[in-house]
Amino acid sequence: MLKYALPLLSLLALPLAQAHDYQLADLHIDHPWSRAMPPNAPAGAAYFLVENRGNSADRLVAVSTPRAGKSELHNHVHENGLMKMVHVPAVDVAAGAQVEFSPGGYHVMLFQLNQPLQAGDRFPLTLQFEKAGSIEVEVQVQEGSSAAHH
Repeated sequence: MLKYALPLLSLLALPLAQAHDYQLADLHIDHPWSRAMPPNAPAGAAYFLVENRGNSADRLVAVSTPRAGKSELHNHVHENGLMKMVHVPAVDVAAGAQVEFSPGGYHVMLFQLNQPLQAGDRFPLTLQFEKAGSIEVEVQVQEGSSAAHH
């Protein structure tokens, strides 16, 4: 019986050990995640890293998910000594560069959530790039920040 337990346990752990990254043309998208929110939260956010491994720039121009009524690209900016969140129409990803979508910086705002973001949940997020096209990634909902999960 014990000889079957270890292989079974390793199969159960496989989804946890799999890489959480995606490739679209020269763009590499790493670790899409979202923070768990209280059940009554009307909005949430999604984060990830985009690395352009190519020789020409691209831009993220749209985002969407069935988990929210509306999804937008946002950034935090300092204005008059205050930090505020602003909607941005697109995010440039220069050739050979990376852009981090993280708390306090660029992020995807998820408005009109159709269900709470609970730790352990996963949901699809479609990223639309100007040149490379679109890709669907899977966002993992986690407790706290992503730092403990890298």
